[in-house]
Amino acid sequence: MLRGFYVLMFKLFGWKVNGDLPKNIKKYIIVIAPHTSNWDFVVGVAARSMLRIQKAQFLGKSQLFKPPFGWLFRFLGGHPVERTTSHDMVDQVVKLFNTHDEFILAMAPEGTRKKVDKLRTGFYYIAKGAGVPIVPVGFDFAKKEVIAGAPIYPQDLESDMQKILAFYRNVRGKNPELGIS
Repeated sequence: MLRGFYVLMFKLFGWKVNGDLPKNIKKYIIVIAPHTSNWDFVVGVAARSMLRIQKAQFLGKSQLFKPPFGWLFRFLGGHPVERTTSHDMVDQVVKLFNTHDEFILAMAPEGTRKKVDKLRTGFYYIAKGAGVPIVPVGFDFAKKEVIAGAPIYPQDLESDMQKILAFYRNVRGKNPELGIS
């Protein structure tokens, strides 16, 4: 819909896309990191269009889905998440995957724009429960580059998390001091 606009904006601001998302896989989780700024959302919406995955969904804190902008986040593919209490989120999202023939979910594994010492593991357990791969994507503001990695099929939490962290090791967010340790 707005792909031409986003291509033009990326060119004007010097951004590029490095890599591609899987075309032959109908269901997967995109983990996007480091999540250090509200600008990540803007870059993500543009990258989603440029990578031709307009139907990709995302989870967002429930406050975003209230007036006056709630309609916009829903239109863009958002699903509100109540973060103050546990609501069996992993099971709910696994059910979403299981009820669709095609489903792509984008998540920030830090769960916040603040500094974290480790990634949350909810995305991993969702992928494992739904039997879908994890595709790491980085927004590198230093290089002005959206980087798409190869799918990782969940096998072992510790070794898979090491692969994911290795992918993000040299990716610099908008506010690098808030990036993954």
